[in-house]
Amino acid sequence: MEASAEAGAAAAAAARTLRWAGRAGHLGGLPRAAVFAAVGAFAKAYASLLNTTTVHNADALLRLVSSRAPGTPLLTVSNHMSTLDDPLMWGFKGFPTSDAKLGRWVLTAEDICFKNAVMSYMFRLGKCIPITRGGGIYQEHMNEALDVLRNGGWVWLHTFPEGKIVQDDQPIRRLKWGTASLIVRAPITPIVLPIVHSGFEKVMPEKSFFGRRPPVPLCSKKIDIIVGEPIEFDMPSLKQEASMVPHDSSSEQKGWPPITPDGLDEVAQRWLYQKMSDKVQSVMERLRKTVINLKQH
Repeated sequence: MEASAEAGAAAAAAARTLRWAGRAGHLGGLPRAAVFAAVGAFAKAYASLLNTTTVHNADALLRLVSSRAPGTPLLTVSNHMSTLDDPLMWGFKGFPTSDAKLGRWVLTAEDICFKNAVMSYMFRLGKCIPITRGGGIYQEHMNEALDVLRNGGWVWLHTFPEGKIVQDDQPIRRLKWGTASLIVRAPITPIVLPIVHSGFEKVMPEKSFFGRRPPVPLCSKKIDIIVGEPIEFDMPSLKQEASMVPHDSSSEQKGWPPITPDGLDEVAQRWLYQKMSDKVQSVMERLRKTVINLKQH
């Protein structure tokens, strides 16, 4: 009974969020190409023409997007400062923003981007995957993101592991575990590339127009983006260490399924996801401080 209910809920979610529209072969790929061309032009206009964008270590991102080893997925992570971080952060000069084949998949808030059928269709064409806030790391949409990483080829997925927009100039927040869970569960461990930016909160401030976002992005702002180096994870060693974590019978359990073929139970997973999230957070915080220093000179 529970299995049929879960299957029904998954089918309803797929129907509501139009997953079929995100397939590469939908109508010969023409709608996706059109959306990437239009959104790419918009991103170029606001990042390269109407605002001033400086990207540090851009070659690291360009190289991994266009010429990494075949079959190795790329997972980029960044801080989240506005509703326009994506796509504007890909609009800098020299980046193939309008290339639908190379373009990233990105996790997006279902309650913002998938409000109705029209929005769902457009965001699906833009290679967006809806995430239900509070739905947990094993929700159906996270499994969809995992499917993207499983597909191989030139797969690139972007996430905002902080989980929400933060426009104050403050340290990187504690990261949600969803990104770490994707890294662990992916058949081939993705290349994890950290990115930190500053300035998009001025292009699309949350409360500047009668306490709301402005009707259009603002211009003449300075944007700084710094691309780090890939974060290394020794997954065999981490999984081995996680499997030996002592169990506390008083700790809350959510009924997560074990990770196969490693057989990591929920206690091991929690330790592993926290360990990996802490490492990503630490790297992102160092990049954030570097951006601050660069802006002061």
